[in-house]
Amino acid sequence: MSGRITSKVLIGALRRRVEAAGGHAMVLSKGDEISGAVLLALADRGTVRGLRERGLAPDGSYRWVEAGPDDIGDPQALADYLERRRKFDPDIWVVEIDLDEPEAWLADFIGAA
Repeated sequence: MSGRITSKVLIGALRRRVEAAGGHAMVLSKGDEISGAVLLALADRGTVRGLRERGLAPDGSYRWVEAGPDDIGDPQALADYLERRRKFDPDIWVVEIDLDEPEAWLADFIGAA
């Protein structure tokens, strides 16, 4: 048995931690429960400030890496990007987390080095 955490368990833990910090987390697109990619839309008061994707580092650990369109502030560019990602990978999870200083919060979340 592998020590790797499933995507569903990671999303559940992420949602609980966001809510415990006074924020809100919403699954926008449900992916594969075992090994679906995870894409986080980091929002502050409803405005998406960045996208981060869980990626595998050369040492085998996971990192949150920047993703998304060049103009993250353009709602249409963001919507188009998310649509392309879902078409390319229907097993991807897309989760919006909305809280004060989401980047700082993510840096404290497990596996966020």
